[in-house]
Amino acid sequence: MINNQFNQYQLSESILKAIEKLGYQEATPVQQAVIPTALEKKDILCQAQTGSGKTAAFAIPICQQLDWEENSPQVLVLTPTRELALQVHEDIFNIGRFKRVKVSALYGKSPIKRQERELKQKTHVVVGTPGRVMDHIDRGNLKTDQIKWLILDEADEMLNMGFIDQVEEIIETLPKERVTMLFSATMEEAVIRLSKNYMKDPQLIEIKSQVSNQATIKQMICRGSQKLELLSDLLITENPESAIIFCNTREVVNAIYNELGKSNQAFGKIHGGMEQDERTLVMNRFKKGEFRYLIATDVAARGIDVHDIELVINYDVPWETETYVHRIGRTGRRGTNGKAITLASNRDSRLVEEIIQFTGQEMIEKDAPKDEEVALQKAAYLEKLNRKPEEKLDKAHALTKEITKLHINAGKKTKMRPVDIVGTLCSLEGMSADDIGVITILDVSTFVEILNNKGDQVLKALQTKEIKGRLRKVSLAEDKPVVSRRRKNNFRKRP
Repeated sequence: MINNQFNQYQLSESILKAIEKLGYQEATPVQQAVIPTALEKKDILCQAQTGSGKTAAFAIPICQQLDWEENSPQVLVLTPTRELALQVHEDIFNIGRFKRVKVSALYGKSPIKRQERELKQKTHVVVGTPGRVMDHIDRGNLKTDQIKWLILDEADEMLNMGFIDQVEEIIETLPKERVTMLFSATMEEAVIRLSKNYMKDPQLIEIKSQVSNQATIKQMICRGSQKLELLSDLLITENPESAIIFCNTREVVNAIYNELGKSNQAFGKIHGGMEQDERTLVMNRFKKGEFRYLIATDVAARGIDVHDIELVINYDVPWETETYVHRIGRTGRRGTNGKAITLASNRDSRLVEEIIQFTGQEMIEKDAPKDEEVALQKAAYLEKLNRKPEEKLDKAHALTKEITKLHINAGKKTKMRPVDIVGTLCSLEGMSADDIGVITILDVSTFVEILNNKGDQVLKALQTKEIKGRLRKVSLAEDKPVVSRRRKNNFRKRP
C-alpha cells in the first residue's frame, strides 16, 4: 500500500502506481517539501545533497502536470555530467512510465544524429548537459518555445565546471512564463546570483545534509605515503562486498586498475577518457553487481544511484570540498550505514582541514593495516575476489516486470504512425489504450511497450494480425548498450 505521504498530493493513478512499483516507501524530507510546492507551480530554490531523493522530488510533480497530448518538449532538465543526465533520464522515465511520458537524454560523446532523430518524435521531457543541449538548440533540433518547467540540477557543480555562460544562453531561449526549480548542494554566490536573475520569488527549501550524521556514514582518514600498497591492504582487511575507489585523474584510475584489477573480473573502471557507450556499459554492469569494485574519477561522483555500496575510498583527497560530499554520498544511502576512508599524506593536510570545516565533522584516524592482519585476512579476500557477486535487481525491476517491450520491423520509412500501432493493438481482444505504453518509431523499426502483463498474448496475436495493411515481423525487443569500437586519442589530462 502506497504511503499516505504520496496519496495526499492528489497524484494520478498512473503516477502512484509507478511510485509504488519503484519501492518508494515514504516521502523523504526533500520530497515532502518540494512536491506540494512544485504542484502549485511555484519557483523553487532548494539546497539538498545527493542521495536525498531530489530527483523524484521534481520528477513526480512534472510527470503529474505535463500535457501528454503536446508533442513539443515541456520540461528541460540541465545537469553537469553525462552520468547524471542518464540517471535523471532513467528516473523520470520510470516515474512517468504508465503515463507514457517520453524522455530524451542529450549529452556529449554520443552520436548527435541519434539524438536528433529522437527529438523529431513526440518528446515531453529533455534531460541534458548544457553543451549538448545548446548544440541542439543552435541546430534547430530542440524547440524550446513550449518549455513550461526548467530544472537546474546540481547547479553548483554546473557553475564550477564553467557552464554558466551556456546555462544563461539556454535560459534566454526559454519562455519567460515558466516554472524554474534550482537544486544545489551548496548555496554559493554564483548560485544565488543565478536564482536572482532568472527566478520569480522562489520558495527557499533547505534540507539538512545527512553527511554530518555519524550513524549514516562513518568517515575515516588513513595516512601513508605508499598509497597503492595502502589501498590494497585496506581492501584486504575491510573486505567489502562492494566499493567505489575515487581518484582525481584518469591516469591514476588506469594505474590502479592495471595493478589491482586487470587480471580479474572483480574490478571495473570509469573515467572521462572512455567512450560514452563504454562508460554506460560499465555503470550498468556495476549496478547489476557484475563486479564488486569500481575505480572512478569524479564523473561517477554524481549520478550514480547504486544500492548497497558498503565502502567509499578516496584514493586521492578531492580538490573541492563539495566533491568530497558527493563522493561519500555514494554510501550510506536510504538510511543504511556506510563507511568512507580517505587516504592522505602530509601534503594533503590543507585539503583535509577544508573538508573537515565544510562538513563540520571530524574524520576518525585509522591506522594503516599491519602486515600480520593483512596476511591473516588475505585468503578470505581472495576467495571473495574470485567468487561471482550476487546479482542486484534493478530498482525498476518490479515496475518493468509487468511490461513487455516489442519490436516491429517497420518504421517511418514505411509511414508507420503511433495511431496505426494503437489502432491495431486496441482491436485485439482484451486490449485497451491503458495497456499500451511508450511507442518509439525509428526509420525502419518501431518499439512499443505492452503493460499489465499482456505482452505474451499481444506478441502471439501480432504474428497473424496485420499492422497498417500488412503482416509485420514482431519480436521481443532487447535493450543492450552498444559499445563503440571507435577509439580516439585523448590528450587532455582531466577527469
